[in-house]
Order: sequence, then structure tokens, then C-alpha cells
Amino acid sequence: MNFLFKKKTIPNYFAEKRAVKRMAANLETRLSYGNMFYTGIVLNLSEKGMFISTRRFLPSNTTFLIIIRMEDKLLKIPAKVKRLTKTDSFYYGMGVELLTPPAEYLEFVENIK
Repeated sequence: MNFLFKKKTIPNYFAEKRAVKRMAANLETRLSYGNMFYTGIVLNLSEKGMFISTRRFLPSNTTFLIIIRMEDKLLKIPAKVKRLTKTDSFYYGMGVELLTPPAEYLEFVENIK
């Protein structure tokens, strides 16, 4: 008797979920939420998202404004918190989705690729 065994495909749970690859960065930034400003460091970025190390964390799905100084102007980028990252009980950063990045930001990202 000839049995055919179908090879099972096991999903790779550790595969990259991002549609666009992130690049390492080290940019000081300000986060504007309500009438408050907080500081942070952009550790990686892409055309569609960033990972920001900060001491002030916003709840998931919160929208806020990222402000980055670029030479003589300020880039203001609306964003939404997608995830908070922590080790043990210490939060150290948040992954954000950029909602409508300005052309100057997209040009900046293209130039550092």
C-alpha cells in the first residue's frame, strides 16, 4: 500500500511582521499629546513607523504628534501607538505607526537607506 504524506507547514511566528524594513537611527524627538510635551529617542525608523525610547508611554491606539528637528525646520508627524515594549516590569519603548508622514520625512528616510 502506498501512503502519501502531506508535509505540514509550520508557521514562522518569529518572521518579520513589518511591510517595510526599519533602519537604525538615533534622533532626539518630542512627543506632543494633549497640551503636554515629552522627550524621546527614535531608535529605528521606516516610511511607515518608528520605535521610540521614552520615559513617558501612551496607551495603545493613542494618536499623538512626533516632532523632529531637521536643520532649520520642525517635522510634525501624526502617529499612533501600536505596541509598548518591556522587559520584566520595565517599559523601554513604543512602536508607532506613522499616519500621514510629510514629504520631507519620506525624503529623509529615502536618503538614509
